[in-house]
Amino acid sequence: MPGIRVKDNESFESALRRFKKKCEKAGVISDLRKHQHFEKPSETRKRKENAARRKMQALQRAQQGT
Repeated sequence: MPGIRVKDNESFESALRRFKKKCEKAGVISDLRKHQHFEKPSETRKRKENAARRKMQALQRAQQGT
């Protein structure tokens, strides 16, 4: 679990923002969502295929732009 140290004269909102960003980078949020309910193997496969498809499309768009 990621943690942060609150700096002197730092507002609660900015400390919370830093904590959320650190959790997001560590993958805590996605892991939590993944374990909230059971996902059938077919749903897992579809999700991974869609993610790969989106990634390939983004790479193709990036190559066309340069």
